[in-house]
Amino acid sequence: MTAGTKVCDSRGQEASMTSGGQQDNPGRLWDCVKKAAFVIGSGILFLAAFGNSLTWHLQRFWGASGDFWQNLWTKLYVAFEGHDEALFYLGTMLAPTVVFWVSNGLLLMVDTTGKPNFITRYRIQTDKNNPVDPDKLRHALKTVLFNQVFISGPMVVMCYHLMSWRGNPCGPELPTFHWALTELAIFSIVEEVMFYYSHRIFHHPSLYKHYHKQHHEWTAPIGIVCIYAHPLEHVLSNTLPVVIGPVLLSSHLTTASMWYCLALVSTTISHSGYHLPFLPSPEYHDFHHLKFNQCFGVFGVLDRLHGTDAKFRQTKQYERHMLLTNLTPLNESIPDLPKKGQ
Repeated sequence: MTAGTKVCDSRGQEASMTSGGQQDNPGRLWDCVKKAAFVIGSGILFLAAFGNSLTWHLQRFWGASGDFWQNLWTKLYVAFEGHDEALFYLGTMLAPTVVFWVSNGLLLMVDTTGKPNFITRYRIQTDKNNPVDPDKLRHALKTVLFNQVFISGPMVVMCYHLMSWRGNPCGPELPTFHWALTELAIFSIVEEVMFYYSHRIFHHPSLYKHYHKQHHEWTAPIGIVCIYAHPLEHVLSNTLPVVIGPVLLSSHLTTASMWYCLALVSTTISHSGYHLPFLPSPEYHDFHHLKFNQCFGVFGVLDRLHGTDAKFRQTKQYERHMLLTNLTPLNESIPDLPKKGQ
């Protein structure tokens, strides 16, 4: 029986896709939304109040390299003079695509061979994908390529026209270091809000079985399945939360390209199935794939406010949800409790 079949046949599991009981009570949900607005609004005010001080210190650390990047951009800008659209697509399509396939290509080498051992020992679900099922992987790759070419591509084209209508995303001057950092922070907040609520909506039983169930065929995810999804979900939950920030702020191409690359690397790590040293912890989203009705967000802020991480916080996975700063796998340093009878 496949993982997808288990979800379909388990009525109890599908019933919990709504995040269970009182969590979806309209009054409680509205209270949580208000609390979320308060916390996020406070964060924005904090960013505005202390941003200049923080970024001043970072700017000093950055030093004279700002001139280096401006000179590099000027050369690129002059080389593509009169071809802004081509330059935009180079930065927002080609660069993120290369980053995505290089990072996932390295992970796929491990997933398909089960080697080298010094990587596989960091696998979160130790009994899964060792190695990954080739037929299942081929099917996922076809969907991923379709989503990249026929969904993400046209959406980026639309973004170019919207951003050009509002300003010049390929202008000759790079944004200041301060403003680029501020934009990245705002993009992260927008993504957290939009991804959490769209993702949770797709877990409603009436939508889950038609759309989101495809993504959850992988109860033990691998990096490539971060964009293995139904086309509608890929538009509303994967791509829109990422691209809407640069469109709203009419961002410069360089900031948008950097953000797209960061978002793709981040979601690849979250789905990788490996808790590797010195990389962000993927335990949070891996647990979501394992249990379905927990951990819907990116950073966990809205999950905490809505109580959709309550079960996760009672698990060993939560104890392991940290930056690993040594070479000992967390499955070894924080082992699972022995099962009854063992």
